[in-house]
Amino acid sequence: MFNLSRYFLTLSFVLVVLAAGVLGPLYRNLSLQQLNELAEARNLAMASVFDNAYRQKLNDLLLASSGLAVAQLRQSAGDSGLQQASSQLFAGSEVIKVKLYNRLGVTVFSTEAAQIGDIRLDSGGFKAAMTGGVFSELTHRGEKAAFDRTLREGDVFATYLPLRSQDQTVIGVIEIDQDITPHLRRLNINQWLMFAGVFGAFALLYLGQFVVVRRGQGILEEQEGRIKAACETLEIQVAARTDELKRINTRLEAEVGERRQAESKLNYLAYHDPLTGLANRRYFIERLQETMGETSRRDQRLAVLFIDLDQFAQVNDTLGHAVGDELLVAVAARLSEHVRLIDMLARLGGDEFICLMEALRDEEDVAVLAGEIIGAFESPFQIGEHELFLSASVGIALFPGDGESVVDLMRNADTAMYRAKAAGRGQFCFYSPEMTATARERARMENLLRRALGQGELAVHLQPQVRASDGQLVGAEALVRWQSPELGQVPPVRFIPLAEETGLIIPLGEWVLRESCLQVMQWQLADYILPMLSVNVSVRQLQHPGFVTRLSAILTETGLPPQRLKLELTESVVMGVEGGEDILERLRDLGIQLAIDDFGTGYSSLSYLKMLPVQQLKIDRSFVIGIGQNTGDEAIIRTVIELAERLGFEVVAEGVETEAQAAFLAGLGCYCLQGYLHGKAVPPEDFRNRWLRPS
Repeated sequence: MFNLSRYFLTLSFVLVVLAAGVLGPLYRNLSLQQLNELAEARNLAMASVFDNAYRQKLNDLLLASSGLAVAQLRQSAGDSGLQQASSQLFAGSEVIKVKLYNRLGVTVFSTEAAQIGDIRLDSGGFKAAMTGGVFSELTHRGEKAAFDRTLREGDVFATYLPLRSQDQTVIGVIEIDQDITPHLRRLNINQWLMFAGVFGAFALLYLGQFVVVRRGQGILEEQEGRIKAACETLEIQVAARTDELKRINTRLEAEVGERRQAESKLNYLAYHDPLTGLANRRYFIERLQETMGETSRRDQRLAVLFIDLDQFAQVNDTLGHAVGDELLVAVAARLSEHVRLIDMLARLGGDEFICLMEALRDEEDVAVLAGEIIGAFESPFQIGEHELFLSASVGIALFPGDGESVVDLMRNADTAMYRAKAAGRGQFCFYSPEMTATARERARMENLLRRALGQGELAVHLQPQVRASDGQLVGAEALVRWQSPELGQVPPVRFIPLAEETGLIIPLGEWVLRESCLQVMQWQLADYILPMLSVNVSVRQLQHPGFVTRLSAILTETGLPPQRLKLELTESVVMGVEGGEDILERLRDLGIQLAIDDFGTGYSSLSYLKMLPVQQLKIDRSFVIGIGQNTGDEAIIRTVIELAERLGFEVVAEGVETEAQAAFLAGLGCYCLQGYLHGKAVPPEDFRNRWLRPS
């Protein structure tokens, strides 16, 4: 018999303990949150009073702090009179300490003089305040000094908030420390009182329910007898039901036949692609494994052909996945119907197909098959109202010779396919061992580049940009350099394209932006002013969601004014990014300047160019080196400068290496020159020593 009373006692006790365990911490957390909000509000109010009362002295301390030693900082703070004024201002309040930090995290004032000169650049509160926010934290501390007393062990609530100039630029951080020990003690007392009240209420509720449960136990015992009688009746009914089940058994046998048909269908689906009906990866691997064994026993050869559709991604992106699926079905049907020499055709997934050719006589047979595959794409595919043109790249691996296992053979065919795609698409390529070495070297460099991003192997160098008319510095272009412990100095032409292909250009580009902006602002704090910073932006960066938001955050984090940043984009970036014009408009709205790099080497439309929000065109060095040697290059330069002048653009010439080139460009009205004539890209320290002077 189920004992309701016993289980009620156990369950109720557990629930009371759980309720107390939940309500106690919940009440404390809510009360502590409210206390923190009140303490932060008091700190903000006291900081506002402190700022309003001594604004000029605070500004003077911040301006004078640059480059001072600790002893000089303490002397400056003492001369300001803020120590005595702060003691009078906060006397009798719960504020126990006030500190002021400059933008470099140096403590330029503290009511505890021994802390003046400390550096808090890594403090989370300082970082948050420097970005314009307010940060508060509650800590438990030992003995501490206040304005007019020494406090024993207790709890301190610290608030960091930005100190802004008249133009709302953050020029420093104020820290206010408040003693909230008495408030926490009252909170603990209230918590115990609340706990006692809740426990008493639960006890009364428990007693009331216990009476009800005891009554319920009696009712259950009465019902037990009735249930026994019902069970006897049920046994009689079960006997009658048994006869009925025998009749049902006959029907189940028919259902078993249907189940076997379903299993057969599932087996088909396990070995075939549900979209195209071709063999799937599993089926192909098993067939290839079996065929390789037979080929070895019969001393024959076979070929694996890896097929990739060249423009399929554009179809998916522009017309949607539904049209893409229909196109895959049409491709599978055409290959099956028109390519005669295929012994097995399978779809691996996406837009990748693979086929098997058995009993191979010579490589010419494989070349014929690859030609038939490529030829199958010569006529367009009609998908609904869309007439679509595709091409295919084919990679070929032979057995024996190009791999001793299924995995090796398929991987090498895939490698050969990528070589065919790189050669111009719509082609086929046989695998060679050199391809594996190239692929491994590429993978090794990719891994080293990923490591370089986090291990300080990358550096930003700066190349000067000077005014053509007088040779004065007008800006610098930031260029990334990689010094690898394994590879040595790696030229950008080797690792930048790899970063583009693998997507590493996203974190790499963000790192270059942040590092170069930080460098410019560090110089500014030391009174070295760089008028304009130029940074290259790739198509992958511009396409990445949130690029404008991240760039804005970097400018806020580093403090660099947007008007002193110029992004250089190639014509292919501007023309090839969907919605590129809108992105450029957003960048211009931030105040960032834009330049078209390598102008004249792409296929841009002049009618499109006049609508872009750019301010500058950069003439590619391939034209500049022809000055004095190639009249065609000189004519192009004249045309570009005249075009830029009519459109209101500035012109920068890259790759200027001789005085004759500089004179020619200056004579045509070119605004700015960049090249080895005025300097290579050098580390920041060398650039500052050569080009910058204290303002």
